[in-house]
Amino acid sequence: MEIQQAWKVGALAEASGLTVRTLHHWDQIGLLSPSRRTASGHREYGEPDVVRLYQVLVLRRLGLGLDSIAVCLDAGVDPVRLVSDHLAGIERSIAALDELRQRLVHLHQHLLAEREPDVSMLIAVLRSMGGPGLAGTSEAVRQRLAPHQLAALRENTAALGPAAHYLLEIEWPELYRRAEELRAKGVEPGASQVRKLVRRMDELGVLFSGGNSALSGAVRAAWREELADTARQEDGDVAATAGAWRDLADYLDQTRTFL
Repeated sequence: MEIQQAWKVGALAEASGLTVRTLHHWDQIGLLSPSRRTASGHREYGEPDVVRLYQVLVLRRLGLGLDSIAVCLDAGVDPVRLVSDHLAGIERSIAALDELRQRLVHLHQHLLAEREPDVSMLIAVLRSMGGPGLAGTSEAVRQRLAPHQLAALRENTAALGPAAHYLLEIEWPELYRRAEELRAKGVEPGASQVRKLVRRMDELGVLFSGGNSALSGAVRAAWREELADTARQEDGDVAATAGAWRDLADYLDQTRTFL
């Protein structure tokens, strides 16, 4: 029988470069909790906890907040995609550092030769110091938005980098799933748990729309039109699903009146 490794909080903090205080905080908010207990009752982190810690740190490095990370991990992330995004980020960082190094070497050589560097050389260094800086737009949205609105969506999505995948394709659908679960249970639109979900949905909307309320409204209107068309034109399960989504959209709009 294989014996799994275990880590006390101090050992895991040292190994990961985090503080004990940070791990305690993540335990308190339910993001990462020790899953093992010693014979004397002390809590320890097991190997699955270390896997989750890696996922938390990569998603945080990609720019996600702790609430978003918790939702994504609860919904499930593709480990291959996660490691690929991590690797791609590291490679971008290496490329950016290499470019900065080359420009600094060039600048250093000028200074050693007692030559005054020109402004363009300094601008190139500043640009290199800045570092590396439209996923999943549905056909329904593409057909119903103006070209300048689509361009704005693509630009805002690209600015989010790899984090866009986790926000758009994992966290956002999970928020809708949880909202539909509450609606199906008969929870009132003004209930606190529904308001919390809608606030986060709208925060994501601001991220992808760049804070443009007209663009956010246009996207929501495009989805409503698509759902209405599908419910009218299709039958059976497809129409039923579209109708359920339309009911959910109405439910969420009711919740917004309480915000």
